[in-house]
Amino acid sequence: MSSRIRGSIFWFSLVGTVLLASPLLAETTENLANQVTIRRTEYGVPHILGETEKAAAFGFAWAQCEDHFPLVYKSVVRGRSEMSRWYGASEANIRFDFQTRQLRARKLVTDHYHLLPQDYRDVVAGFAEGINAYMEAHPEEVEPWMSPATPHDLAASWQAAVMRFTFLRGDLIGRFQSWIEKRENRQSSIELETDVGWGSNTISLAPSRTKSGHAMLLNNPHQPWSDQARYYEAHITVPGVYDFYGSTFVGGAILTTGFNRNLGWSHTTNAPDLEEFYEVTLDPDRPDHYLFDGGSIPLEKEAVTIATGEDDTQSREMWWSPLGPVVHRTKNKAYILRSAADNRYLTGLQWYRMGKAKNLEEFQEFLRMQEIPMFNIGYADKEGNILYLWNGTVPKLPHDSHQYEPVPVDSSEDIWTEIHPIEDLMQLLNPEGGYVQNCNSPPYFTSLRAPLDRESYPNYFPDNDLSLRTQHGLRLIDNEKKFSLEDLVEAKYSLRMELADRIKDNLIEILLTADLNAEEQHAVTMLKDWDNTASAESVGSVLFAEFGGKTTGRGQTL
Repeated sequence: MSSRIRGSIFWFSLVGTVLLASPLLAETTENLANQVTIRRTEYGVPHILGETEKAAAFGFAWAQCEDHFPLVYKSVVRGRSEMSRWYGASEANIRFDFQTRQLRARKLVTDHYHLLPQDYRDVVAGFAEGINAYMEAHPEEVEPWMSPATPHDLAASWQAAVMRFTFLRGDLIGRFQSWIEKRENRQSSIELETDVGWGSNTISLAPSRTKSGHAMLLNNPHQPWSDQARYYEAHITVPGVYDFYGSTFVGGAILTTGFNRNLGWSHTTNAPDLEEFYEVTLDPDRPDHYLFDGGSIPLEKEAVTIATGEDDTQSREMWWSPLGPVVHRTKNKAYILRSAADNRYLTGLQWYRMGKAKNLEEFQEFLRMQEIPMFNIGYADKEGNILYLWNGTVPKLPHDSHQYEPVPVDSSEDIWTEIHPIEDLMQLLNPEGGYVQNCNSPPYFTSLRAPLDRESYPNYFPDNDLSLRTQHGLRLIDNEKKFSLEDLVEAKYSLRMELADRIKDNLIEILLTADLNAEEQHAVTMLKDWDNTASAESVGSVLFAEFGGKTTGRGQTL
């Protein structure tokens, strides 16, 4: 049962709860509300039926606000680079505001918003109107400082969300500046913090590997329960136009993984080399110019100010070049971040187009847009095709990858100027063995039946490195077994510890010869009887990590 969102907004959920909101919305908002129906499953997942794409987006925003209004509005604030003003002047918020200003997240989308196709603008605008309608209907949830959302806010917040995986990953700019500072101080040892660990799994099975005779796709993202990374699940339908069940981050207007009636795809995080830092020489005869291609190129300067409270501000002088933002300057040099994730304001559009694809050929056509700068893709469709793609906007480097070490350049021949087409990237389509998988490891053993040759790819592509999670995933599916849906779900929730299967017996042999007290000997007995799984109730997994760490000196990897 359901009822439309109307001028007096209400809906009836499948759990039997009637929610009534305030009336008297603006005429255009009321028209949108009259064109959308929201139904919820007993688990609360919204199924949104809109007469138009704009109406469906309106309903999607309304549903998200019902569940997570504070997080939805926080995404609006991110799009404005105003986190420090409204959510506290913490180091993280100040860094976010300045870096998204330095990377021009909002300027990029506002400069190009008018170039977006109408259907996508309708989605973004409808989502913004849905937020505003909810705020008007629920004033008790709205803080006095909260102003209505605009389409530009939503587009910019999406840009900032994508930047979280690219420019902002592991504080890329801050870590480079730390590298430079330590080099200039002539420190012989430079230690940088590592990127935050990732964890997601995907498996695609061909019809030959399933009991039903149909392809199957497992999407198993491991997102932290955080404000910025929380996933939201929904089904959005516009009859004859769009019909997609999937997920996105809270505050996102576009579903980024999931399935339609013909195909589906999943993502796991990868780490293509998207950025290089270039060192250019400043022109000694012309202030704020650098020497390049035999000429003198001007730098653009702006005093960027962010609010850190209602009356407090911080300002920084920032510089930009045609090659990218200037992230550091000395008396004679400027250091420029050049990234293949820059100027990509169509990432949301590509995901939206992928959701409308009807077959493999259309899906691959939309992949060639290459607006999504990273993420592995696992794919399956109703025709029985399975696909893995190491996706990314990977630059064609005319030099080795240097990560944080800047590359001295003085001409266009020294820098990258184009990216690899999709055809250059690592991928497998319908391989022998009937499966593809990825658990964030580099993709050379996506399938053990069809390994990819590392030597066939440029040296700045990732080297092979199989995590224990990937090895466990391969153990689960590299066989002749035919999977049911239940079998695949069971594999997804496998609790076996791969390393324990390999070394526990040897570990126990070492422990049995050690000088242990009675309590420790009892623990060894418990470890010996342990079934090598890491359930919530498992004592053995804790003992394995404790004994293994003391014995091998690397308990953190167990």
